[in-house]
Formats: sequence, C-alpha cells, structure tokens
Amino acid sequence: MTTSTPSASSLRGFVRLLTVVSALGTGLALAALVQGATDGPRWLLVLALPVTALALTAYGKAAEDMQSGVAAPGLRSGGPRAFAPAVVNGVKAVNKENGRTAVDGQAVKSVFAFDLTVVTDELPPYRIEVRHPLDLQGLLQRSRAVVEYDPEQPWRVVVPDNPPPEWLARAERLVPPTGEVKRRAGGVPAGFHSLVSGVVIAAVLLVLVRVLG
Repeated sequence: MTTSTPSASSLRGFVRLLTVVSALGTGLALAALVQGATDGPRWLLVLALPVTALALTAYGKAAEDMQSGVAAPGLRSGGPRAFAPAVVNGVKAVNKENGRTAVDGQAVKSVFAFDLTVVTDELPPYRIEVRHPLDLQGLLQRSRAVVEYDPEQPWRVVVPDNPPPEWLARAERLVPPTGEVKRRAGGVPAGFHSLVSGVVIAAVLLVLVRVLG
C-alpha cells in the first residue's frame, strides 16, 4: 500500500531532476578526470579530481548504509512509502554516536535500537535495526510492530508512532518467517543509477572528444 499526494508527486519530480543533475555532474567530472590525466590540459585533472572523489565518497556512503543492517535515517521526501508488519526480535539501548550498547538507557546520548524482521508483500523478509529516542508503539513490551518503509530503497525504515489500526491488526496476526532471514534489504543503493548513468555519459563524452578533437 503506497500513498501519493499532489505535493508528494511534485517532490518526486524534484528528486528525479536531482538524479539527472547528479548523473550529468558525475559524467562531466569523470570525463574531465580521464581527459586531464591523459591528453590534458592538466587543469582539468586538478579540477575534476576532488569533485570525483567527493561524488564517489557519497555513492560509497550510500552503499554502506544499505548493507550496514541499520535503517537509514528517515524516508525520502516525496519517495514512495508503504506499511508492513514486523517481528520484534529485541530492543536495547545504544549510544547514538557509535552504536555500542549503552550502560545507562536514560542517558542523553542513548537511543532505543529496535531489532526488527520486516515482512513485506513484495520482498523477502529482511532484518534491520531502527533507532529512535522513544519507545515507539510500546515495543519494549510487544513482539510485533508496524513499520513504514520505502519500497524502492527498503533499508529506509521508520517505526510510525500511530500506524493505521488495520496494520496493527495485521501485525498481531503475523507469523514469524521460517528459514534464514538476511540482515540486508533488497534494492540498489541510493545513487546507483546516477553513478551508472554518469559513467555512460563520461564514456560518450570521451568518445566525442576523440572523434571531434
């Protein structure tokens, strides 16, 4: 079940525009880097090197977030959203800066870490940790939860404070999945399409330079 409003559609269009701009910027930076390192001029290399390094660092961070087993902070503005039931495997207090178990659960720097197995209709069940300073849905005393997630980037998961009653009822009826559950959400990392498109754009630009130059 996904939700969409006119404002959400506008935001989604803005996100697509940012993706296109990101791909173009990545392509130009990569092309400038290769051109500057081979045929010059050298100022292209000096200019493109930090830009390319920054872009690759951002893409790498997005891929790392996807595979870390910890939910990304928040859902994308204007991105698709859906509800799903989840099994509560455990709840503990952790330090919000380093993720280590907190000795004092009431400390300012501590948050709750909800260890959840998300069971959606579209994806295989996956295990993920959602952190929040409040005991949302009273999960310290419950074995089931309702989460809201991004179907395109399912490692983006939040625990809503007041989920729809029908989803609460569905969560209560949830039977824990059998077999191995991977601690990794499906989908491709954020920015993956921009990176691939950027590489293609860079290749085309370099071919044009060779042909026309």
